[in-house]
Amino acid sequence: MKQTTDSILMIRPVAFRMNEQTAVNNYYQKVLDGLSPETVNAKAQQEFDAFVAKLRKVGVKVTVVEDTVEPNTPDSIFPNNWISFHETGDVVLYPMFAENRRAERREDILDVLEDDGFVIKEIMDYTLAEEDGVFLEGTGSLLLDRENGKAYCALSPRAEEELMIEFCEDFEYTPVIFEAFQTVNGKRELIYHTNVMMTLGDTFAVICADCIDDKKERKMVLDSLRGDDKEIILITEDQVNNFAGNMLEVKGKNEERFLVMSESAYKSLTKKQISQLEAHVEIIHSSLDTIEACGGGSARCMMAEIFLPRA
Repeated sequence: MKQTTDSILMIRPVAFRMNEQTAVNNYYQKVLDGLSPETVNAKAQQEFDAFVAKLRKVGVKVTVVEDTVEPNTPDSIFPNNWISFHETGDVVLYPMFAENRRAERREDILDVLEDDGFVIKEIMDYTLAEEDGVFLEGTGSLLLDRENGKAYCALSPRAEEELMIEFCEDFEYTPVIFEAFQTVNGKRELIYHTNVMMTLGDTFAVICADCIDDKKERKMVLDSLRGDDKEIILITEDQVNNFAGNMLEVKGKNEERFLVMSESAYKSLTKKQISQLEAHVEIIHSSLDTIEACGGGSARCMMAEIFLPRA
């Protein structure tokens, strides 16, 4: 199994705004005072289009699907939470915490991918778990080390342990389970998605070890990464707040490897961290200020990796 792909699905927003249903446990979301919903969406579209252009410029194949006005899906820009695509031809649909995010699941998107030449063999649907109040939000909750067959997961209201283990059994991943925290108003609160505090590259891992309060769990996660010969690049909680954990490695033309992140993530990194990363990949960064503030997600969340075979 390969760890990185050159094909990405992205959803262009039509009514992007701060989603009040996700704000209850996504502490990265902010209200942008004085901006009309139209202005917020227009800014998000500008950021989205500039981001896609940067990816395409280096040879990343981006399939862009326009969101629809109805139903109302303010977070549709983050498709990696409801769907994942696998080399086996499997597509996985995930149960979502926020009710208004469940409407993001659209079958017509699979038709678009098939028209693009991708082969879909089977759909694995875990969404019935929503009826029991059980959630697992895709590659937001699951960090898949496809090459080494491991799935890293920080448990939270959006990542339930039993369902995560079920996924691992179904897809033959070894679960690496822990809890990750952030400080909110002086209290330690669970981080809502694993991919905010951790990024898995082919030959490296970016992680905020300080978010894993339990020392045994922290050691277990770091040992697991080291055991797979990944160089560990540590980031701080302050850098996590600037979305420096929310990155994705992709391939461009000639199999060249790129690490994609937001401008705020890039600006938060030290010179040493940048040089550590650049020993592995070339960095691409793009301004996502509006998307990050209102959506509480960043570059990684916007990209659903496509590993499906081609016809």
